[in-house]
Amino acid sequence: MVSRRGFLTGFAVASVALTAGCASGRSGMPSVRAGGTRPLPIPPLAPSTVDADGVRRFTLEAKAGTTEIRAGQTTPSWGYNGSILGPTLRAARGEQVAFTIHNALPEPTTVHWHGMHVPASCDGGPHQTIAPGGVWQPAWTVDQPAATLWYHPHPHGSTEKHVYRGLSGFFLVDDAESDRLELPKEYGVDDIPLVIQDRRLTVDGALDESDPGDIGLLGNVIITNGIAGAHLDVRTRRVRLRILNGSSGRLYNLAFADNREFQLIATDGGLLAAPVPLRRIQISPGERVELVVEVGGDPVTLRSLPIEQRTGIKNPAAFGFDDSFDILRLQPARTLKTTAPVPTSLATIAALVPPGTPAARSFDLRWHMINNQRMDMNRIDMTIPVDTTEVWTVRNSDDWPHNFHVHDVQFQITAIDGQAPPPELSGWKDTVYTTPGPTYTLAMRFSGHTDPTYPYMYHCHLLLHEDQGMMGQFLVLAPGQQPAPMRMDMPGMEGMDMPGMGTHGGHG
Repeated sequence: MVSRRGFLTGFAVASVALTAGCASGRSGMPSVRAGGTRPLPIPPLAPSTVDADGVRRFTLEAKAGTTEIRAGQTTPSWGYNGSILGPTLRAARGEQVAFTIHNALPEPTTVHWHGMHVPASCDGGPHQTIAPGGVWQPAWTVDQPAATLWYHPHPHGSTEKHVYRGLSGFFLVDDAESDRLELPKEYGVDDIPLVIQDRRLTVDGALDESDPGDIGLLGNVIITNGIAGAHLDVRTRRVRLRILNGSSGRLYNLAFADNREFQLIATDGGLLAAPVPLRRIQISPGERVELVVEVGGDPVTLRSLPIEQRTGIKNPAAFGFDDSFDILRLQPARTLKTTAPVPTSLATIAALVPPGTPAARSFDLRWHMINNQRMDMNRIDMTIPVDTTEVWTVRNSDDWPHNFHVHDVQFQITAIDGQAPPPELSGWKDTVYTTPGPTYTLAMRFSGHTDPTYPYMYHCHLLLHEDQGMMGQFLVLAPGQQPAPMRMDMPGMEGMDMPGMGTHGGHG
């Protein structure tokens, strides 16, 4: 790790071009510009077909390949329909979608639709394992507002490894309300998907998966859309960046190098009620933000600054809180296409509950546990009646960073220690960073989908923490429905490290 003054950058290295699956090998690579950057690869929109019944069908294959994350070095990697990352899936609210997913990897995996309101049997969590050589065919109707979602593996005990090796992609949901707004929306031109991840590479370019710390596999090379060292040639006055923190455990404090203002227009679950002018925004693993920034004149660099929100964190440097990185260089064309200002009103967000509504459930985050329990695939932690709204409180009582993610729902943060959340946390969320100490009050509605057998998950989205057992599960039941959970045989999980033991020590 480096000190606060240290300057970690991926700009000294170059990268690969994206093919239909996302990244290719050395052939066909874009040329390296002076300064070591390459054009930002844009994940292609996944091809789909619409059958006579109106179902939009996609095909994905998880497979191994090789990628030049750094120029001139071949890195073994995994991807969907290619060697790293995956194509961008896109569907509109109200559409029926269906997937045929092949697992060409040498071990079981899953595909989880992070942020999607989806039947539990199609959620892609640890109960929907796809064996090597196997096929999974989930299908559902998209029923939620326009949002930037993503998909990634969720096999219990090895999620970090699968994501770290390259498996993730965007899933964009559209709706009529967002389509009517004058926002940048030409995919790959002024509407840019941007997944930010960190990696640690050996001298010969292989992924270094050794010696994870308390936060997991913390890397010193930043990759954007699968490459290290990227620039974006901008052709419009305003550009929309759909940003995903796709890292295993690293937090990012995003800002532009010249401290320019940008407009935050959306978070995990979709558009905010109104744009929020900011100069920096912090995102933890799994969170998404949509920014609109105005460019012109000189290039400007999107950076990650040291994490400022560090109250209660013991030894912040061990978690990468002191690090700085360059993320992406925006290079405006000499002549830029004029675009409309960001609308002053974006979406209507009705409060789910009145202020001060008492919580039905509480969750304590500590070490690799939630409420002093580690994940048991054969234990249902709670059952929730369908079509009910619940208020939960979540508290990080640890001195480690943690966040909190709930499957199937988008929630509203109604209070932080009894006070209204800041404007950047006023919209729909499915993942929230929890500063040690304060109590976060969340309101969410469990609607539509019921299943007595397949559960949904709630967990810390720092992937090592999740893998080590910082996760629970719940069933959503119809009136009169009784739980009938499936039994899972999990060989090899009995020896997972406990906090303070083995290679993941820190709380003896």
